[in-house]
Amino acid sequence: MITRKRLAAGACGTLLAALAAGLLPAAAAADDRLDTTEGAPTEAPKVELVLDVSGSMRARDIDGQSRMAAAKQAFNEVLDATPEEVRLGIRTLGADYAGSDKQLGCKDTRQLYPVGKLDRTEAKAAVATLAPTGFTPVGPALLGAAKDLEGGDTTRRIVLITDGEDTCGPLDPCVVAREIAAKGTSLVIDTLGLVPNAKIRQQLTCIAEATGGTYTAVQHKDQLSQRVKQLVERAADPVVTPVATKGGTSCTGAPKLGAGLYTDREQFGEHRWYQVSVKPGQELRASVSVGADRAVDNDYGVLVRASTLSGREIVRGQESGDGRTDVISSGLRYPKADIETERGQEPPAETVCLRVSSSFSAPPSVKTAPGLPVELSIDLVDSPSNASDVASFGLGHGWWLLGVMALVGLLAGLITGWVSRWRVAVWRTN
Repeated sequence: MITRKRLAAGACGTLLAALAAGLLPAAAAADDRLDTTEGAPTEAPKVELVLDVSGSMRARDIDGQSRMAAAKQAFNEVLDATPEEVRLGIRTLGADYAGSDKQLGCKDTRQLYPVGKLDRTEAKAAVATLAPTGFTPVGPALLGAAKDLEGGDTTRRIVLITDGEDTCGPLDPCVVAREIAAKGTSLVIDTLGLVPNAKIRQQLTCIAEATGGTYTAVQHKDQLSQRVKQLVERAADPVVTPVATKGGTSCTGAPKLGAGLYTDREQFGEHRWYQVSVKPGQELRASVSVGADRAVDNDYGVLVRASTLSGREIVRGQESGDGRTDVISSGLRYPKADIETERGQEPPAETVCLRVSSSFSAPPSVKTAPGLPVELSIDLVDSPSNASDVASFGLGHGWWLLGVMALVGLLAGLITGWVSRWRVAVWRTN
């Protein structure tokens, strides 16, 4: 983990100028931009802890303590261990309304501590006042937390701690998580369940998987604090953040992508197109993963195909499955042979069209919108010294290898038979 301990020189200059001009909002914004190892300012990662404070948190089944007491203790430990560069906030659900009106109870979510530079004393004092109260509006709380984390271009993470499933339907929190992911804000939701219940586990797993997060079942207070610490620290780790993109309906007009990691949403049975520019001497390596973040029918597949602008297929990769799986992936490699040009001339690049297709279908009761999450990885590396030979042998003429293997097998059989006959003849002679 890279720890950022000081403001960038440029940010400091901006802060001084803002103070001189009386621009306090600008100064506050500068304070949230931290220095990297290269000295360039980058925005601080944001995390919001979402805590269930519903009436069921009174239950005393976590190391002899109530679930609420264990959660408070874990929060105090997490607040002490939160890295300086993390901007942390706290949101509650079910903490204020103690009545029986479901309509009011399902609006019971609020931001307890705003996302920003952490004042540990103030945050602990806010948590200490909480008492188990009302309903479990998980969906509205996730929507509120996503809004709390809006703005800027940085890592965002929601950590949801709850002991029960949402009690405020028909707003399905799993659908809410998919809609958050479909916005392409690179926001990850991790879930922690305090009760080992199959129905609760299914809902919390669905919420996490929809955004690329994780689900963890917790039954002890030390497990709770340790896991939340890990998730908060993970937000500060330098990771590759996928870039949201939207594939075209044909290669013409499709987005032009370079090396990197991209996310998209693809409707059931849809084709999405992307363009990649490959220079001579480079090898294009592309892989695609489609996540089944909801119930799907058996028999499905994913295809990634590379073709020229004229539609001629260059190479393809495909994978299929039969039965429930969370992610199905496929990939391809296309080496572009190097060409000689006159000195000083740049060799022309080739536009390769990537088509991503899936054959998923869903039962009638399952919502198909938004589409399934797609992760596309593209890499451009120096191709082998004789790319054309590698491509033809490895992809176009695999029967050569089979012929060689058959010939070796035949020769081995003949030699073995001749040796056996010679041994029998010697035995009879003796």
